[in-house]
Amino acid sequence: MALTDREKAVAAVSNGIAAFSLAQGSGDVKSGISMYDFVLRTVPKEVREGLDAGMIDEVFEYVASAHGDRQ
Repeated sequence: MALTDREKAVAAVSNGIAAFSLAQGSGDVKSGISMYDFVLRTVPKEVREGLDAGMIDEVFEYVASAHGDRQ
């Protein structure tokens, strides 16, 4: 079963958020770059079209709450 375009976008955003968190934690994020800009730069071009700040926020909220439940 193939992933839908939205599923691909959600996976890419989730990966971008994780990469941002790791880079931010190690001090590798350039000063002034937002999570949104970072995510948009890491997402493959073919899934970037359907992205907006709302989707990034939605994925971030879900990931943050899911990880918060583990503590």
